[in-house]
Amino acid sequence: QVQLVESGGGLVQPGGSLSLSCVASGLRFSLYTMGWFRQAPGKEREIVGFKTWTGTNTFYRDSVKDRFTICRDNFKNTVYLQMNSLEPDDTGVYYCAAKIRDGNEFTYWGQGTQVTVSS
Repeated sequence: QVQLVESGGGLVQPGGSLSLSCVASGLRFSLYTMGWFRQAPGKEREIVGFKTWTGTNTFYRDSVKDRFTICRDNFKNTVYLQMNSLEPDDTGVYYCAAKIRDGNEFTYWGQGTQVTVSS
């Protein structure tokens, strides 16, 4: 059974930083592209970014470029999302997701972790 478990969310002031982690089990982690998504209240879920299964390519949505960084550790079956210079618009539930190699859709999802950016 595949499980993705996120952690690290919380409340942070604007301009602050948070680091999210997602530990995967039940799959061959090194063969999966890992992504981060978020959903703000009343809005649709959107992609934050992803790192390919080879580790050679990383995509970020424009609004988080130069502020967020995705890393993966294949020995720990873990993908990280380092978030710096956080803004109120970054508030939402953050989800980790996995898709096999370069598949079209993310097929496995975590339960999400809340990130709130507020003063």
